[in-house]
Amino acid sequence: MKRLGIIALALFVQHFSAQTNRFVYQVTMKPDAENKTEIKTENAYLDISAEKSFFYSENRIKRDSIMQKAFQGGGGRGSMNRDQMENLKTNISYSVEKDKISQKTYFKDRIGRDQYSYEEDRPLTWKISSETTKIGEYKVQKAETDFGGRKWTAWFTTDLPYQDGPYKFGGLPGLIVKVEDDKSDYSFDLMKNYKIAEFPALNRFGNTLKVKRTDFVKQQQKFKTDPMSFMNQGGGSGITAPMRVSARGSGKGGNQNPAEMRKRMEERTKEETRKNSNPIELQ
Repeated sequence: MKRLGIIALALFVQHFSAQTNRFVYQVTMKPDAENKTEIKTENAYLDISAEKSFFYSENRIKRDSIMQKAFQGGGGRGSMNRDQMENLKTNISYSVEKDKISQKTYFKDRIGRDQYSYEEDRPLTWKISSETTKIGEYKVQKAETDFGGRKWTAWFTTDLPYQDGPYKFGGLPGLIVKVEDDKSDYSFDLMKNYKIAEFPALNRFGNTLKVKRTDFVKQQQKFKTDPMSFMNQGGGSGITAPMRVSARGSGKGGNQNPAEMRKRMEERTKEETRKNSNPIELQ
């Protein structure tokens, strides 16, 4: 009986340690450089296991769930609740994965129809201060770094057994509870944490293109000036899926001619680009 008890305890500990820990961060953003009074706030998840961590938008996983149910039901995009999808729009289109074994960080984001993925090639160099304070229930210590054209201040805790943080931040001797740039344009604040059974599977639409970070930046800049060249990549008819959705949403029964649809799509894309003129990474 004693041996069975030990085995049961060992299995319980093994199961407990195999679980993934989810940390929920409130992300506060000022994405429009011309209108800093417009503040966007949404939640993002940092899921951590022994092998890796994954940072992504809470709204994205909720949108994915709605889309998956719609497609499984055979209704496709047309059966989705558009108001519900509109309320789940996200300013965090990217995801960040950190490989604990190789100590590498991978960034993924969509440009046009495709997903682009690159390995982060700029290591974080932290200056750890002796200054401490308390944020919520955690005793935290201050650290500073320059990254992506911004000066960042982070507060990390050793109360939790993780050396990680939101976005690309990590490499400190503890979990980052808060990190903010010196202009208060972007802030990540830990709100709560709990355990989940496993990492979620995010929907991947389009191709995933592995590129160098510098190439990704070039493609991003090209998209801002000529978005339609990306929308038509690989499109035989020149009318892509996003355009067809736009036509249905216009209330004109999808009878617009391709030239008019291109113009509407281009205007909408450029407007989105203008509203996101203050990215988290400036260089």
